[in-house]
This record gives sequence, structure tokens and C-alpha cells, in this order.
Amino acid sequence: MNQQQKSGHDPCVEFIDVGVTKLSPAAMNMVILDRISFTAWQGQITGIIGASGSGKSTLIRLCNRLDDPSAGTIKLNGQNIATIDPLVLRRKVAMVLQKPFMFHGTLLENLQRPFMFRNMTPPSAESQDIARVLDLVQLSREMLQRDARSLSGGEQQRVNLARALVNRPEVLLLDEPTSALDRPSTARLASTLSNICQSEHLAIIVVTHDLYLAEHIVNHLIYLEEGRIKEQGAGAQMLAMPQTNAFSNFLAQPEREQKLSS
Repeated sequence: MNQQQKSGHDPCVEFIDVGVTKLSPAAMNMVILDRISFTAWQGQITGIIGASGSGKSTLIRLCNRLDDPSAGTIKLNGQNIATIDPLVLRRKVAMVLQKPFMFHGTLLENLQRPFMFRNMTPPSAESQDIARVLDLVQLSREMLQRDARSLSGGEQQRVNLARALVNRPEVLLLDEPTSALDRPSTARLASTLSNICQSEHLAIIVVTHDLYLAEHIVNHLIYLEEGRIKEQGAGAQMLAMPQTNAFSNFLAQPEREQKLSS
């Protein structure tokens, strides 16, 4: 029985022998990613962890063609993303960047921005689209007229998330979403992401250094080292019982000690 049959979910994003090679300043070929293969499933959260420089951010940028691979194929619902117009692709595959960015103006105006960029009529404060994303990220309607840049770090991250969700994407990409958050804010965001994944039936791919996030919400975990997948499997189980020396050594590094279940 394969993973799809076990989970009841459909494959959404598929990496098939994907590689990225770039030219170094010394005109030498540098391998950034090497033969990466995995599947991100609808209604599940896929986590990517690894040390700095392991290729995590490059991998996630490939999903909506902010970067293109040097080799291999990436599919979205069975279609090679190289055949999809990047602007169309980025409506289907939304990204939330590491540092929350707020445009000048109110929270509502920030949520309206994606529509304005596409010369579409933005939804009003009373619209179902706005009500839906506010509910998803647990922000109150009373906050819509607040200056977005006056919000707390955790609130701004939720606005970032709502802005990515307002166009109903099929895939949500998150690059280190908890890097600027304290533990209570991280726990709230973890719960929010888990609820969104299930209610919207999204495929979520999250790059993180945060072992709390990986342990508590990730269904399928991938450990990258020097551009290669060294281990992958069920999130909590993999963290509790690593199967490779590479991943065991990664978890044993001092900066990661005592972070599981903390």
C-alpha cells in the first residue's frame, strides 16, 4: 500500500530527481541541490529542516519558480510547473516570507493588495473573502482599520498568512515563519497552520529551524544536508528515532538540545 492509499490524500507537489547547480565567483560549478525527490500531499504539512547552507531556501523557491532547477522535474497536480505561466503559478502556490512585510496602510488594505496588483476589484471589509481569511488566521474584524505596521510581530505574521490565503491557493510555502516569534506566538501559529491545512485541504511546505514546529505539526519531514536528502519520514517519529547518523548528529548539536517538546 503506497503513501497516497494510506493517507487518503492526493499528491500535490512532486519533486523528481531535481538538481540545482550554480556558477561560483571562481567560475566553478557548485551543486546546491542534488537529485531531490519527494511528494507533498494535499491536506498535509511537509517540513524541510537542515543546517544553514543545506539548500532549504533554494528548494522552496523552486516550488513557485522564483528559481528554476538545472535538472529534474517539479509537478503541480501532475503538471510540469515549467509549462505554467509564473504569474498563474504564484496564484496557485503562495509564499509567506521569513520576515513579515507590511505595506503602508491598514490591515484591510494589506489584504486587498494581491487584488490590486492584478488589477482586480479588491474585496470590501464586509466581504466573505475577508471574513474567511480573518477566521483562518484568528484575527478579529475590529482590527481591519488598524495601521498594519503598528501590529505585533505575531499579528503581522498572521496578516502575511492571511494575505497569502486570500486568493485561495492550492499550495502554501513558508520560509522560517517562526524565526522572529517567541514560544507562545510560535505555538499559536503552529495551531493555526495545522487548522488551515485541514480546513482548506492545502499542501503546506515549511522550511524551518524550529524543532517545536517540526515535531508538533509536520506530517512528513525531510532532512537536507549539503543539498541532499539524508533522511525523510513521519515528522514526530523521525525526530524521536532518527535512522541515520547524519540526522542524529544534526539533532545532537548544542543549539538544538532541549528544544524538542519545550
